[in-house]
Amino acid sequence: MATYFSGPKIKWILDNVPGARAKAEKGELYFGNMDTWIIWNVTGGVKGGVHVTDVTNASRTMLMNLATLNWDEENLKLMGIPRSMLPDIKASSEVYGTGVGALAGVPIAGDLGDQQAALFGQTCFSAGEAKNTYGTGCFMLLNTGTKPVPSKNGLLTTLGYKIGKEPAVYALEGSIAITGALVQWLRDNLGLIQKSSDIEALANTVEDNGGIYFVPAFSGLFAPYWKSDARGVIVGMTRYVNKGHIARAALEATAYQTREVLEAMNKDSGVPLTALKVDGGMVFNNTLMQFQSDILGVPVIRPKVAETTALGAAYAAGLAVGFWGKVEDLRANWGVDKTWKPTMDSAKRAKLFDGWLEAVKRTFGWVKQ
Repeated sequence: MATYFSGPKIKWILDNVPGARAKAEKGELYFGNMDTWIIWNVTGGVKGGVHVTDVTNASRTMLMNLATLNWDEENLKLMGIPRSMLPDIKASSEVYGTGVGALAGVPIAGDLGDQQAALFGQTCFSAGEAKNTYGTGCFMLLNTGTKPVPSKNGLLTTLGYKIGKEPAVYALEGSIAITGALVQWLRDNLGLIQKSSDIEALANTVEDNGGIYFVPAFSGLFAPYWKSDARGVIVGMTRYVNKGHIARAALEATAYQTREVLEAMNKDSGVPLTALKVDGGMVFNNTLMQFQSDILGVPVIRPKVAETTALGAAYAAGLAVGFWGKVEDLRANWGVDKTWKPTMDSAKRAKLFDGWLEAVKRTFGWVKQ
């Protein structure tokens, strides 16, 4: 149970907003994630709008059965949520309805959750292919094929995508709370830089991290730890350390956290990663991307279209209306912009990562429950 998902939020509304539960039980109150709200409105809203979601968004409510792809009666009963208020679950790529108003006559097709759309946009169609989105936080997804893989290492088992009547494809997801947000913190809270892009130049004023690690557990630790009582630390400080070292340690923190998630994925799936496709705002930071490749020991690949979430939704819609014939046609449309290859020797990689793991331990238990 986690409030990260929609289900507990619905329960809270039904339990705390006067009249909400009565309306829900009479069929006068609907629920939907953002995708449902948008599709509902562009297809007519209260004047005949379509109330649907797709398997990827439904999987993030904690109310869908991952095996049957239907709403789970046991979970609905557990949380006291009437089935009548939930949208119909559809494939990620199909025509859901027709637009109205400015979109009159336009087929509304293609619906995926944010990170699943990025996985699809990165054309990670084979089991073992993974992508990492570098934004305010980081979200890594690994395609695990047509069977869900229960995680024993702190990851989320989720839907990757479902194309029409084809079998659903599953994924493992690792969520990192603070990555790009750490750069923003250095800018806004400490004033070390004037704009986020300045972080790379500042980090490059030094050769290494000066022996420090920056673990940004500002709101606890997400995957693979899930410790809400953790808080951020900078360890290894000496008088030698300057703002350049802090900047470099902040960038390295993103790469270290990504490796932790990747190792959890390798343990769960049994499929070692051979390359990592990346997207999001931070992928234009060459220093970070090179260090990411070094600490993982695999190539890191940036596509020509870095906004892969929007691209993935467009791919799904294009398949639904016949613009593309089949999923494999999309691989030809995906292109590599730049690849970073590891240059660090294995001994140094292991030593740096061991130091990170020691630093993470110092974040545990700061908030006393």
